[in-house]
Amino acid sequence: MRYAPLICLAVPLVTGSCANMNSTEQRTLSGGAIGAAGGAVLGAIGGNAGLGAVAGAGAGLLGGYLYDQYEKSKQQSYQQGYAAGRQNSSTK
Repeated sequence: MRYAPLICLAVPLVTGSCANMNSTEQRTLSGGAIGAAGGAVLGAIGGNAGLGAVAGAGAGLLGGYLYDQYEKSKQQSYQQGYAAGRQNSSTK
């Protein structure tokens, strides 16, 4: 396996670069990486791993971004409910 040294160098660089990202960037990048890996596997089965990786990465990026927006919406709803509950309990 002639690509093993390259992979061993790339993995720490990619994972270490995520430390300064916000949650949207992390979730979008994670979705893209997972999608690319899954797409490459499915593409290899179909005969074109490169095309599968590109399609999977695009779908994964979109999926990661949409998941992040869902999580932010859920957190915002929780905060609004919490604030409303505190306001109601302090007026009694």
